[in-house]
Amino acid sequence: MVQDTVSDELLAAIRTIPDYPRKGIIFRDITTLLGNARAFRRAVDALVQPWAGSKVDQVAGIEARGFILGGAVAHQLSAGFVPIRKKGKLPHETVRIAYSLEYGLDEMEMHKDAITPGDKVILVDDLIATGGTAEAATKLLLQMGAVVVAACFIVDLPDLGGRKRIEDLGVPVRTLVDFPGH
Repeated sequence: MVQDTVSDELLAAIRTIPDYPRKGIIFRDITTLLGNARAFRRAVDALVQPWAGSKVDQVAGIEARGFILGGAVAHQLSAGFVPIRKKGKLPHETVRIAYSLEYGLDEMEMHKDAITPGDKVILVDDLIATGGTAEAATKLLLQMGAVVVAACFIVDLPDLGGRKRIEDLGVPVRTLVDFPGH
């Protein structure tokens, strides 16, 4: 996590919605953070900070909030941006990976020519919970020959174990705030 003042500001900017999308789930909504110019800027700066001045070739963002954050991070790092999308959403030749969801399988894909082997890539999304989607995206990038420098998220739900799944792939994880529980 980042220093307390930034963490406190980001925590205050994230809306909590109980029982969404179903009873018993506490949803952490970052749209309020995105709509707060100061909090949005602080979050992007905090995500970028460890790599400012270093060579990052691409920032990969997971659909959809990862596009917003990843685009801003890529801009700050003078890197390219690679969208990782749900199957069937990209117009050119793609590579894909299947991954498990709570009730079945899904697939995500990226353009086959988006990554050159050896590219240094940072993966970005809004939140890491169980880690299934982030793990699949990381595996897809590694399969393409990327050097995944880090996976970055604003929110970590540490009780759900997603961070460990990414770290078990040898990829460092950076998060800005933690929310206990689920």
